[in-house]
Amino acid sequence: MADVLLDGKTEQELWIDYKKQKDARIRDALIKQYAPLVKYVAGKVAVGMPSNVEFDDLVGYGVFGLFDAIDKYDPEKQVKFKTYAVTRIRGAIFDELRSIDWVPRSIRQKIKEVEIIISQLEISLGRTPSDLEIADKLNMTIAEFQKLMLKTSGTSILSLNDIWYTGDDNDKVSIVDSIESPQSLNPDTIVEKDEIKRVIVQAIDELPEKEKKVLVLYYYEDLTLKEIGKVLEVTESRISQLHTKAITRLRAKLTNIKKGIM
Repeated sequence: MADVLLDGKTEQELWIDYKKQKDARIRDALIKQYAPLVKYVAGKVAVGMPSNVEFDDLVGYGVFGLFDAIDKYDPEKQVKFKTYAVTRIRGAIFDELRSIDWVPRSIRQKIKEVEIIISQLEISLGRTPSDLEIADKLNMTIAEFQKLMLKTSGTSILSLNDIWYTGDDNDKVSIVDSIESPQSLNPDTIVEKDEIKRVIVQAIDELPEKEKKVLVLYYYEDLTLKEIGKVLEVTESRISQLHTKAITRLRAKLTNIKKGIM
């Protein structure tokens, strides 16, 4: 990132000036600087989406999130703008996807059924259920279960952005916020934030090894599903299945934990 963006000033100086003056020239310079971030986030969101969801549309939705992030960012809170903006951009994209309701009702119902069954099996077995146990409970073969995981991959990514916790000053937290950028949350909720992070890290750690690796490589190491496939020496579609299963299991685990602490 360039140190000087406008009028010989550093980015930090520009943020301070923009907060005071709301100068359109500074805003334009910041938009230009961070425009590639919108494409990056849109690219991550596009993974597993059906063909009728266009990448360019996702970018368009995300631009509004960037505008919002620039207007609301507070440089005094010691949070990197990039970290803050990613959350806002992704949120804007998913808000728009929800509004156009691109996920068929039947798919929503099916993924919810899978989550409930995994949650019930977690409690009754006292451990993470196997794919076979989940498939049996769904009255499916393993092949049918794997096909379902591919079919619902876009829905699973969207579900990570459901609100899981609301802190002080209506500081909303989604699961993906806690996985990717817990430091972007309101500093006033530091105790609750750390607890959320601990719970999610614990839940991830209890996932089957391959599913855990996919989450770590995707959300922490920032690899694409195609790149993860090369690392684990399996196809991209297999990685998409593992990603969906990991998210579905994670949500089921967190639902159980949430019930236990509320």
